[in-house]
Amino acid sequence: MEVGEMEMRMSALQKSGKQGNERETQSDEDRDYDENMSDSPCESVESTNETPSKKTQLEDGSDSLSVIKKAVVVLTRLPEYKISALRPPTPQQFYSEDESSSSSDSDMEWEPEVSVPAPIIISSAFAYCSNEITKVRPNLPEEEVKVGMMVLARKRHMRWQRGRIVEMVTKEDGRLKYKIHFVEKGKSLVSGHHIAFDTTPKLEQLYVGARVVVKFQDDKFQAGILAELPTRKNRLRFLVFLDDHIPVYVGLPLLHLVCRPLENVLDDVPDSPHKSFMSRYLRDWPNPHLTQYKAGYILNAELNGVQQRCEVQEVDSSLIHVVFKDNQHKEWIHRGSIRLEHMARFWELRRVQDVSD
Repeated sequence: MEVGEMEMRMSALQKSGKQGNERETQSDEDRDYDENMSDSPCESVESTNETPSKKTQLEDGSDSLSVIKKAVVVLTRLPEYKISALRPPTPQQFYSEDESSSSSDSDMEWEPEVSVPAPIIISSAFAYCSNEITKVRPNLPEEEVKVGMMVLARKRHMRWQRGRIVEMVTKEDGRLKYKIHFVEKGKSLVSGHHIAFDTTPKLEQLYVGARVVVKFQDDKFQAGILAELPTRKNRLRFLVFLDDHIPVYVGLPLLHLVCRPLENVLDDVPDSPHKSFMSRYLRDWPNPHLTQYKAGYILNAELNGVQQRCEVQEVDSSLIHVVFKDNQHKEWIHRGSIRLEHMARFWELRRVQDVSD
């Protein structure tokens, strides 16, 4: 009898061991499942499903072990660096601001930029046809200047008037002078580079860098330097920089060619920042440096010797029309003018670089 009871107990223990192994195997599988699910970037959610209860009974009918299993799904959010590692490579500029700022690898806090970006400064060919970009004086015979002809002559700085040549005077040093009787009144003795023809020039006589006189309303005249020839970019107009740095677009009928310009036209321009600007402009032509603005852009520009806030109202080829905030003064400024704070800084940086090189 004792032997029979012993065999029955040994059999029950073997069955109990198998069930324990099954529970361990099942527990390992559940652990692997939980670990796999923890790799998901979702939030944790608890399951309400339950497994049926299982009871293991010995042969004598007594309960040796009662196990009630409750399946629980645990989801853990992955760190950002793991999520990023799973993504395909993406150019930095296509990331959103949230993704850029939340990176756990960054030690710096992201702050939005609120400043207005500086404009782009370009240096591109103004035109490509040789007759549109020429800055070489054409090899043409000089027009005759003689007594009795009507001309435009400089009466004083920045002021030219219509008059008649009444005499040609040769000085002791060989220089030729022209005595002018002005239409309004007065007389003056001037050089050949201070008189201009009172007729409209021919297109083939004009070139970038030519010394010209521009006619304005009420028969007022000012001298300047031709800066652009007609192209599709400027709507077939001439750009002239007057000697006071004011740029104007004009048509051919408003231009008058100086009779006997100096070899270097800049020698006829008073020493000033404008003279330096024109020297650089003619050297860079046909690739002048220009800022790129749009209507509504706020910038600083020089007015009465002081940088002041202004707004771009209109862009016309190489010029911008601005209105100053303080006094509502309006005027046209060249997009490469040294009056613009952006251009002044640009050339200062270039100067520093040239010195350091």
